[in-house]
Amino acid sequence: MSPSLLIKDVRIFDGENEIPNGSVLVENGLIKYVSPGSLEATDESTIVLSKPGYTLIPGIIDGHVHTHLDKENTGLAQSLKFGVTTACDMHQEAEDVAAVREEAARNPDISDFKTSSSAATVLGGWPAAVVTAFDTSEETLAKVATWPNLQTLDDVEAYIQDRIKDKADYIKLMHEDGSSLSVKPTVPPLELQKAIVDAAHRHGFVAVAHSLSLQGTLDILRAGVDGLTHTFCDKPPTKELIDAYLANNAHCNPTLATIGSLTTEGKKEQEAYAHDPRVEKLLSAHGKAALCECMAFSSDSARVEYAYQSVREMRAAGIDIILGSDSAGPARGTGFGITAHHELALLVKKCGFTPKEALRSATSLVAKRLRFHDRGRIAEGLRADLVLVEGNPLEDIDHTLDLRGVWKQGILCSTYKDLVA
Repeated sequence: MSPSLLIKDVRIFDGENEIPNGSVLVENGLIKYVSPGSLEATDESTIVLSKPGYTLIPGIIDGHVHTHLDKENTGLAQSLKFGVTTACDMHQEAEDVAAVREEAARNPDISDFKTSSSAATVLGGWPAAVVTAFDTSEETLAKVATWPNLQTLDDVEAYIQDRIKDKADYIKLMHEDGSSLSVKPTVPPLELQKAIVDAAHRHGFVAVAHSLSLQGTLDILRAGVDGLTHTFCDKPPTKELIDAYLANNAHCNPTLATIGSLTTEGKKEQEAYAHDPRVEKLLSAHGKAALCECMAFSSDSARVEYAYQSVREMRAAGIDIILGSDSAGPARGTGFGITAHHELALLVKKCGFTPKEALRSATSLVAKRLRFHDRGRIAEGLRADLVLVEGNPLEDIDHTLDLRGVWKQGILCSTYKDLVA
């Protein structure tokens, strides 16, 4: 059991609102008390941090990653260093789910782990088409062959039952028609997609879906999904799109940084982050090099500005935008943890969000839309997933990278051990 922790004399963004000067008491991994003003510890064993000029925010929830089991839990470990206390995996090898979840629960130095387990894939569909376009090794082909690859309506209930056995946190569909890409996957029939969404809802799951095209997004929204795990970049947004989102009360996780890597238009920004001294110290040489590269397999018509425009129009219409990076080991131009900060900056600088709106999209709103009721806010009784930054990210979103402390369930990430030395 970790000692109690009192963080006081700080600005607090609680996931919804700002307390200009306040204190937070943590006990047994949970937030015990949130108060305006300065508190004093009543127990001499309590760790006390007084940090005027600093801001305390909820742990960032990255609503879209692809992390895989490896010896060092590289993706989850790097995510936590950057203040991502919960990483939401959006397609995972089913046989690895239990081991990754158990390690995340045991290890205080890696992010907590949420997952769809295996997405509802079809033969030749996404992401098999892109994976095998760049990697035809026997190992990769064997892995892809184990994916669900649904074919008929009779396969749907078995797929959902497998996700129940995996204790999946939500259901992920794939609906990629390739209009934004140089790769052209097989598109699942809409009858099948609707059956998956209906079955997910019957069993109490949130259903989210991948699509990078305008038409694909419209089609999968009409199949009833609760949210999209990307916006699109092949065409400008339309009123029809806004109406389809509103009809479902659906959310969007736009993955703007990833789309910038896809079209190569984000390369300059990626390189700037890779060479930022605040970032370099938390990246491996391989991670830095990968951040400076681009995926570069978009179609000739794809433009990242279409993605920005779609988010601006969705925001204006009151559609919930949640943060997710789509970070993955093979995804050039992304980096676990750091791309979440890049995404925050793009929401503010390209899409008209206030810093407060962007921070909400990365904390309380992700938790609300994915139904994580124990996190996402600094509130009594919730998990003490906390991030301390120097400066005021409510005025300048860039301050989210001035990281000074990260706690998962009240335990300080060892990267920041000097904070309490």
